[in-house]
Amino acid sequence: MARGGTSEQAAKIRFRDVFAVAEFRALWAAQLLSIIGDQFARVALTVLVFDRTRSALLAAVTFVASVVPMFIGGITLAWLADRHPRRAVMILCDLIRCALVLLMAVPGMPLAAMVALLFVVTLAGAPFNSARAAIYPEVLTGESYVVGTAIGLTTVQFAQVVGFALGGTIAGFFGTRTSLVIDAATFAVSGLIVQSRVRSRPAPAPVAHRDERSGRLAGILAGTRLVFANRVLRTTMLFGWLAAFYSAPEGVVTPLARDLGGGTLAVGVILAAQALGITTGVLAFSRLVPPPARLRYMGPLAFAGCAVLVLFAWRPGLLLSLLVLFVSGLCACYQLAANSAFVGATPTGQRGQAFGLAQGGISLGEGVVLIAAGAAADRHSPALVIAVCGVVGAILAVVLALSWRQGGRRVSGRHKRALGPLDAAHRVLLPAAAAGGSRPELYVHWMPRMSRSSPDRRVACSSVSPRSTGCRAYLFLL
Repeated sequence: MARGGTSEQAAKIRFRDVFAVAEFRALWAAQLLSIIGDQFARVALTVLVFDRTRSALLAAVTFVASVVPMFIGGITLAWLADRHPRRAVMILCDLIRCALVLLMAVPGMPLAAMVALLFVVTLAGAPFNSARAAIYPEVLTGESYVVGTAIGLTTVQFAQVVGFALGGTIAGFFGTRTSLVIDAATFAVSGLIVQSRVRSRPAPAPVAHRDERSGRLAGILAGTRLVFANRVLRTTMLFGWLAAFYSAPEGVVTPLARDLGGGTLAVGVILAAQALGITTGVLAFSRLVPPPARLRYMGPLAFAGCAVLVLFAWRPGLLLSLLVLFVSGLCACYQLAANSAFVGATPTGQRGQAFGLAQGGISLGEGVVLIAAGAAADRHSPALVIAVCGVVGAILAVVLALSWRQGGRRVSGRHKRALGPLDAAHRVLLPAAAAGGSRPELYVHWMPRMSRSSPDRRVACSSVSPRSTGCRAYLFLL
């Protein structure tokens, strides 16, 4: 009955229904502008550094300066989204980034100072992203959240392509400083949208075990411990980090286009092929695959998204290469299931820190793999480098998929009587309400080794039983 009701709900949710939510539209627009602004800054400064120094290495270092801070900020600053009102955090981050980018555009600013400012600008983006991601589940619930996540993932791909294209065009025709001023304007508009369209909410309730004396460090350690100690959070986060391996073609796109007999146009087409695949896959996955099946497909799709890149070992031509990249992007739609499972398993009060760690890890992983792929392409063919990255990613995907399935079997064996006839593959997450029928905030996880003293353990033991009061024992469907 629960399954049928959820399927019926999923069938009723459309993109227009999600866009009908005013707060979602505001968060979506702010995300779109922020991402486009990020790409403007990356392109403008990378072009400026290369024009002044003619050093590809320094240009690469500049690009890294716009990626690595997402990891550092995700760990050290994401706690802000769990200790202060998240709307206020987003607005403050936008204002800081607007001011810093305008400072970068000041004539005569030394290159080293501009790169340092870019580092701080990207660093300020981490708490913004964490706060926005933490607000989403409060604005959209159930299948609406899944559809909203699909729109968000599509938006990221679209905004990156538009940002790179417009950033390069504006920097080429009007100069890098004009591009930076426009970048600052996107942050200002984003902050204005959030301030006027997103409802103000109080700061999340502090986590019970957080010690005020240790404050920030305790929050960081608690969030990290939460993610890595929880099987669902840890595994879904690592599934997300696999993006670093199927994104490897971006690191060797220029020499790959050269080997395939193309020029500048081929570079754009190669980058667009995978982005188009991701966009198509996410839209199809969210609309055509029923919610109960999405987690079952997560492992196979993650494996396929990396494994298909092994075909580059045979050095296919341009058209076949584009097809391989498109299919790889198509399979990356599994990120929708991983993202939704991660959100569902994260306590509200630690959602910002958890998202900061997950998103920062993706940024750092992509930066490391892209640089390593670029360095390897100096000695080996870019096609071979892509194939090797595909092999590594596919092996890791198999390991994660096996871990995910083993966790499902343990849940099935332990709680077979309590969970009743639900299919074992669907027995992933169950919302568990606190005693007295309060709103569900804790979740039953695949944590067979959890401490007996854990509050999640007590909730799990009381909520799984069909006789429990105050608990809605329905399947947490993505």
